[in-house]
Order: sequence, then structure tokens, then C-alpha cells
Amino acid sequence: MTTRTILLASPRSFCAGVERAIEVVEQLLERRGRPIYVRKQIVHNTHVVAELDSRGAVFVDELDAVPEGATVVFSAHGVSPAVREEADRRGLDVIDATCPLVTKVHAEARRYAARGDTVVLIGHAGHEEVEGTMGEALNRTVLVETVEDVARLEVEDPSRVSYLTQTTLAVDETTAILDALRNKFPGLRGPEAADICYATTNRQEALAAIADESDLVLVVGSTNSSNSRRLVELAVKRGTPAHLIDDASDIDAHWLDGVQVIGLTAGASAPPRLVDEVIAWLREFGPLEVVERELTRETIHFTLPSTVRQP
Repeated sequence: MTTRTILLASPRSFCAGVERAIEVVEQLLERRGRPIYVRKQIVHNTHVVAELDSRGAVFVDELDAVPEGATVVFSAHGVSPAVREEADRRGLDVIDATCPLVTKVHAEARRYAARGDTVVLIGHAGHEEVEGTMGEALNRTVLVETVEDVARLEVEDPSRVSYLTQTTLAVDETTAILDALRNKFPGLRGPEAADICYATTNRQEALAAIADESDLVLVVGSTNSSNSRRLVELAVKRGTPAHLIDDASDIDAHWLDGVQVIGLTAGASAPPRLVDEVIAWLREFGPLEVVERELTRETIHFTLPSTVRQP
């Protein structure tokens, strides 16, 4: 039997913001006991949510489901000021697990709006991060998702326009939209450093480095994970069939027909163990050679909120 090759992209799986958010909930469960309420999913991964749920975390869509005075965690994706105000009105004990890189975007939105700019946010409608960022300057922020949206965009003062981006976008698509904005608004201003986070960029570059050599790409991640979906799109754009899988049970054995080289990666909210389980599942179909391709090594670590740190 022919030996298949797995090209294992690195970096993959958890990023620093995801690790921090999960640890916030874990620490609270350990020190305060159950239940600990979490607004929305702490990160966009069904396995993470299920595991924390089994330990006593209660995930709610809105704050009206949280008893007054209870502890509630804001997810890694951030919330709008309106949500914070509601939590204050209801006397909730808020622990903020927003990723620091998302917090940076929120601060930029407030700063740009305060100086009188129209803030153009490049992102996906309905995503929690986008809703939170737009809420920082709701009357001065407009969302664009495509180059076509830019063409239709009209603003109050074309000389006073700034841009921000969702942190989990595809780099190439965002670049195209940003180019269109600069062409339309020559005085466009924005952040000194790109808002697309290091982890999103690193995972896209790591996958791009192996996609062309692969006959098939598997991306471990949940369907509501923006950065995971972008990885699938990246592989497909490069001409390689790709599938988003929550875990090994989602793999269709027929996908392996005629496949010799499998590219494997995971989105930033997917636990590393799921990648190991995929490899173990693939071994059942014959011998495997696993080759890890490390493009860069991530060393970033975010400290926990002061209210959660061990004394």
C-alpha cells in the first residue's frame, strides 16, 4: 500500500487570544464554581464550547438570560458599548475576555470617529466582532464587505475617511478592498499596523506554503469560525480541493480517492488535539508520513484580566 503524506501547516490551532479567553472561563469555574455565564460562544468552536458547558459554563445569546448580579464573561470577539451599559444596569459582574487585538480596533474606531471621520469597517455583516466594533461609533461607521460595496459607498466628507478591518479576514481580499478605498478616497487614513491579526496572517501564509503541493486540504474548525473559513477559501483559490471539518468524524473517506498528499491545518479557535485525532483517523486508511512545515513560531502571550489572575 502506498504511503500517503500529510503536510502539516505550522502555525495552526489556538492563538494567544483564544487561549486567554478559554483560560478566563476555566479559572472562573475553578475559583468561583458553576455556573459562569458567557455571552455568545467564548470562541467559535463547538468542541471548546461543549467542553466548557460540561464543566458548568452557561452560554447565552443575550444578557437578559443572565440572573442579576451573576458573573458573565464577554467573549474573545468583543462587545459594543451598549452591551456594557446593559450589564452595568443589571448589576452583572463582568469579566472581559475580549482579545487585546480586537480591543485595539475598538479604540481606533472611537479615536477616528472622535476626530470627525467616517469610519469604514472592512468585515463580514453579522459577525460578533463587527457588531462590537461598529457599536463603538454606530452613527459614524459604515461596513463594506466587497470591492463593489466600495464603489457604491457615499460619505459625508470624502476628505475625512478612515478604515478599520475585522481581525480574521483573508489578506488578499482585504488588500483588494483597501486598494479600492484608497483609489476612491486618496486621503484615506488608517491604523499604523494592520488590524488583521498576526495569527490569522500566519495561518494563511502557512497554508499557502503547502496548498500547491497538496491534492487535498483539510481545515479543522467550526463553520462559524471566520478565520477557518478563510483558510478553506485560500486553498480553493489556489486550485486545491478543501474541506472545513469540525473533527475527524466529518471526513468523507471518498475525499481520499486518488489523493497522495494531504495538507492539514486548523483555525485559530480549534483545539490542537483535534488535529492529532484527524491524523489518527487517516492512519486507519494506510501508512502515513507526517511532515510538519513550520513557517514561523508564535511566541505571543496575553496576560489574563486582573480580576482573574491568581493572587
